[in-house]
Amino acid sequence: MSLPQPHVLVVEDEPAQREVLAYNIEAEGFRVSRAENGEDGLMMVNEDPPDVIVLDWMMPILSGIEVCRRLKISPETRNIPIIMLSAKSEEIDKVRGLETGADDYVVKPYSVSELMARVRTQLRRVRPSTVGQVLTYDDIVLDSETHRVTRGDEQLKLGPTEFRLLSTFMEKPGRVWSRDQLLDRVWGRDIYVDTRTVDVHVGRLRKVLTGNGGEDPVRTVRGAGYALG
Repeated sequence: MSLPQPHVLVVEDEPAQREVLAYNIEAEGFRVSRAENGEDGLMMVNEDPPDVIVLDWMMPILSGIEVCRRLKISPETRNIPIIMLSAKSEEIDKVRGLETGADDYVVKPYSVSELMARVRTQLRRVRPSTVGQVLTYDDIVLDSETHRVTRGDEQLKLGPTEFRLLSTFMEKPGRVWSRDQLLDRVWGRDIYVDTRTVDVHVGRLRKVLTGNGGEDPVRTVRGAGYALG
């Protein structure tokens, strides 16, 4: 079982544009959710938080700029990267979009290949292991392409679940992950696993990481979950 697919939410009211975006994002191996207006987009973010949002500015019911504003003022969603799509090409509009919290701004008509490059750029920020980057933390190195992990000069033998756990921790050192969050990220939302299973696999990961005498880098946060460092 490989790392769960990166999840991209496309919020676009034009059906043809929405499907072209979804098709090209899925062709990259990513999971795509679709929303046809801003209200649906907000609801879907809360139900199934994406890794990246591609958000159209001009939409009925609720504009993209208002969706962006609401997401960026909420502690639960403010760190989700937003790529704003707009036919507004004036610099003042781009500035307004970025000041509202958008992480990137793409003017229509756009090149699909350019937009995909921007999606990958945002994914490298939030989930670097899913786009083949090598992660490092102190003397631990994780290569997501070759599925190799080393600590110091020693190569570590991790099971697939422990590998996904470690990559999740190493993507955001210091962040405290609850057991439910780890279940979603490591096992996937569609698989039912008891939360105590998380404790078992964290224990296995710790055993491998400390097998050659190294300190345990995984921290238990009582009542909250686990963190790296």
